[in-house]
Amino acid sequence: HTIYNCLPSLPLASFLLQLHLSLSTSHFFRSKSLLNSFFPNIICLLIAPGEKKKNNMAMAIAAGYGQIPFDEEMQKSFRPPSPTGAGDDDHQLLKPYKKSKRLASLDAFRGLCVLLMIVVDYGGSVFPIIGHSPWNGLHLADFVMPFFLFVVGISIALVYKKEPNRSEATWKAVGRAAKLFLLGILLQGGFLHGLNSLTYGVDLERIRLLGILQRISIGYLVGALCEIWLSRRTRREVGILKSYYLHWVAAFAIIAVYLGLLYGLYVPDWQFFVPGQVYHECQVKCSVRGDVGPACNSAGMIDRYVLGINHLYAKPVYKNLKECNISRDKVVPESAPSWCHAPFDPEGLLSSLTAAVTCLIGLQYGHVLAHLQDHKGRLENWCVFSVAFLVLGLFLALLGFPINKPLYSISYMLITSATAGITFSALYLLVDIYGYRWLTLPLEWMGKHALSIFIVVSSNLAVIVIQGFYWKSPQNNLMNCIVSLFVHQ
Repeated sequence: HTIYNCLPSLPLASFLLQLHLSLSTSHFFRSKSLLNSFFPNIICLLIAPGEKKKNNMAMAIAAGYGQIPFDEEMQKSFRPPSPTGAGDDDHQLLKPYKKSKRLASLDAFRGLCVLLMIVVDYGGSVFPIIGHSPWNGLHLADFVMPFFLFVVGISIALVYKKEPNRSEATWKAVGRAAKLFLLGILLQGGFLHGLNSLTYGVDLERIRLLGILQRISIGYLVGALCEIWLSRRTRREVGILKSYYLHWVAAFAIIAVYLGLLYGLYVPDWQFFVPGQVYHECQVKCSVRGDVGPACNSAGMIDRYVLGINHLYAKPVYKNLKECNISRDKVVPESAPSWCHAPFDPEGLLSSLTAAVTCLIGLQYGHVLAHLQDHKGRLENWCVFSVAFLVLGLFLALLGFPINKPLYSISYMLITSATAGITFSALYLLVDIYGYRWLTLPLEWMGKHALSIFIVVSSNLAVIVIQGFYWKSPQNNLMNCIVSLFVHQ
């Protein structure tokens, strides 16, 4: 590689290169590192470095390498010999290596997701308009989860672009998804305390099984398996849609199953016990099919049957609806409808199906990024996808399919995916095309450390540390002072 960097159209270079290769095959020089460090440097000293490399193909053939297409992309994929030559083997000149190159806009987009998560988590209680919508509708917080799933899909397309061993890649994907799922249970299962509790530990009969990281792990696993097993890998170039049409088939199949379960299952009357000083039973009257309200939807029924009602999220956001008449202290009065007291998991099993489709949509954006090299072609494809999803999502909303985050409805999935695509395209245009990278450097740093920041913020580790400083009594801790000064006022 060092020789190639200074190859002109001189016969001297060809002679020295052939001499180098001939001596390197002899037994005397077999264990010496002199050749790999001395000869290339001598050649570079003898040859004018500014002269153009006109006959590099002919010299490669003369050296015995055959017709090697030494272009700029191949030059990047070869490692030069080390200056000392220590530990080099005879064929290090042709030893490939993977060059680490991160896409700045992708890190910035991931960092934007983390920033939005922090803003809505800590600012939602102060400004409810940016918090989650109680049921139907879209607030700023409702974009965070789809954005995370979207960027996971893009990353999958880049990570699993070329996997020679599908079985090994599958086990790696399953292992990563399992680790992320277990980490989510540890962080959001109830073991770590929050603002209103100063004790550790959780009752295993009431541990929350699903959550944010669990949903991301499900979406990641579905996207990775589709990329590994459902991609058409041929030697000749084919269109992106033809190469990955099975991904779209899988997405439509998942949507069909979701719609069949959401609108086709019969939801009977159900009951549950409200914990307190004295447990009392609550009855919820349903006996309906296809209901998409908070009380009688089939998504909640599936979670209650499969996971158990005690393992669901105990503070669903629909408690903020007017019907529940929740107080400023987040207490639901006894006069409220019975379902206002019931647990409900917004990251439940049924809604995870359409959440995985968001990951598959991000996967298609990643395919455009991986296969198209020109900026114009990438942006055109992304804009077509985004506009199509946005128009279709708004059309479904007009037809009566609600924009609902807890159920992860079809219209919600399409609109948020389109918004994620538009946002990513804008960052790509700003950072990777126009070069305004300095504007997004903080977001890039947050994107590179997204999981660490998530652990510190969403698992209340930051709250736990701040609560550790108190005056005389644990209740007089620094966190309670901050809340009383800013939030309550």
